[in-house]
Amino acid sequence: MLTYLPHGLLGLVVASLIAAFMSTISTHLNWGSSYVVNDFYKRFVNAGASEKRLVLIGRLSTVGLMILTGILALLLENALQAFNILLQIGAGTGLLFILRWFWWRINPFSELTAMVVSFLIAVYFQIIHPHTGLPAISTHIQLVTGVFITTICWIIVTLVTRPTNKNTLRSFYRLVKPGGPGWKKVIEQAKQENDSIEAGGQAWDVPTGILCMVLGCFAVYSALFATGNWIYGKHLLASVLTLVAVIATILLVKMWSKLRVE
Repeated sequence: MLTYLPHGLLGLVVASLIAAFMSTISTHLNWGSSYVVNDFYKRFVNAGASEKRLVLIGRLSTVGLMILTGILALLLENALQAFNILLQIGAGTGLLFILRWFWWRINPFSELTAMVVSFLIAVYFQIIHPHTGLPAISTHIQLVTGVFITTICWIIVTLVTRPTNKNTLRSFYRLVKPGGPGWKKVIEQAKQENDSIEAGGQAWDVPTGILCMVLGCFAVYSALFATGNWIYGKHLLASVLTLVAVIATILLVKMWSKLRVE
C-alpha cells in the first residue's frame, strides 16, 4: 500500500515509523538501565556510589542490554517465541508477587531469583531445547515445569538469605495491613518491643481485594467476549457471557463496598 503514496509522503511515513521504533527501543533501554542502577547496583552492590559512578554503570548497562537484546533477537525464530518467553517469566514470578502479601519472609533476593531463574528456563525451552534432539514439550507443560522449578529456587534463596529489615517490614505493615498467619511473627515481635503496628484495628482486606480482582476480570472479559458474540450472531453464548458479566459486576459492587479504600 505504501508504494502508491507520493514519494515525499512515503518518506515522511517511513521516517515516522523509524522514529517511533527507535523511541520505543531507547525508552526500554533507559528503563532497563535505571533498574540495573537503582534497583540492583545501588541497592545490593554499592549503596554509597557517587553520581559519577552511577552514570558510568548506567552507560555500561545500556550497552550490555543492547548487546544481549541483539543476541536474543538473532536467536529467536519468530515473535511467538518472544511472547512465550514473556509468558514463562510471568508464570514463574506470578506466585511470588502474590505470596509477598501473605508471607513476611519474602525479600528482594527472592524476587531477583525468581526473575533470573524463570528467564533462564524460558530461554532454555524456546531456544536451547528445540536443538537438543529431545521430544518437544507442550506449552502448558513448559509453564507448569517453569513455575515448579522457579518456586523451589526462590523458596530456597528466601530461607538462606537474611530477611528484610524489621523497620521496613513494620512500615509496610502499617501502610498495607497485609495481616494473615504469614505476618504473625512480625506482629508478635513488634508487640514484644511495645511497637503497636496494629493501631487502628482495621481488618485485613487483602483477600477481599483479590476476590474483587477476580470478579473484575470475569466482568470485563465476559462483557468483552459477549460483545463479540452478539456481533457475530452467536446469541446463546453471548447471552451466557452477558449474564456472567452482569452477575460478576453486581458481586464486585457489593464486595468493593467492603474494601478499605482511602
